[in-house]
Amino acid sequence: MPTVTVYNLTGEKVEELFLKDEIFNREVNPHILHQMVLSFQAKQRAGTSSTKDRSEVSGGGKKPFRQKGTGRARQGTRTSPLMRGGGIIFGPSPRVYDLKINKKVRKLAMKMALSARWQGDQLMVLDNFHLDQIKTKNLSQVMDRLQLKKTLIVTDQENLNLEKSARNVNGVKVLRADGLNVLDVLRYDRLVLLKPSIPIIEEALGQ
Repeated sequence: MPTVTVYNLTGEKVEELFLKDEIFNREVNPHILHQMVLSFQAKQRAGTSSTKDRSEVSGGGKKPFRQKGTGRARQGTRTSPLMRGGGIIFGPSPRVYDLKINKKVRKLAMKMALSARWQGDQLMVLDNFHLDQIKTKNLSQVMDRLQLKKTLIVTDQENLNLEKSARNVNGVKVLRADGLNVLDVLRYDRLVLLKPSIPIIEEALGQ
C-alpha cells in the first residue's frame, strides 16, 4: 500500500498517510492516458469555424457576362469559387470534435495519472493551505519554502484566498477535487493534494 508524508506549510513532517493501492499505485498505460488527453483537448475546441460554399452565397441568378467574345473564361454564376465574392471550396463548417470515452476508461485514466505522479515521486500532501489574505507574495513564499514551481494544487473545497492568490503566480494552478482531470495532472511537474481532498478523490474513483 503506497504511503506519503503529510507536510505543513513550513515544510515540517506532520504524519504518514496510507493511500489506496488501486488508485495511486496502478500500472500506467501511456496509450490510455494519451487517448484521455486527446479527448479532453477535443472538448475544448469550439468547432464554430464556418464559411459559405457556392450554394450559400447570395446572388448568382444571372449569368455574369456573355459566353463568348470577352476573352474571359466562361462563367455561369457569380457564386462560383472562381469569382470574387463567390463561395469557398472545401471551407470549414461547424462540427463537434468530441472523442467519446466511456466512464470506466475515464476513471482508469485518472487512476493512472495519479499513480504516475506517486510513482515518479512528484506527489506531495499538505495538511492544509490556509492563507490569511489574498496576497501573491505570501503564496510565493510558501511555494519557495516547499521548493515547488510548476505545480497543481488540489483542494477539497472553495479556498478563495488561495485561488485568487495563485492567479498571478506563473506555473501554479489551484483546482478543486471535483474538477480534477487527467490533462492538468499530467501538465504540471508536481501534484499537491490537500489531505481533506484525498477521501473525495478516492470516493469518486472507487465507485
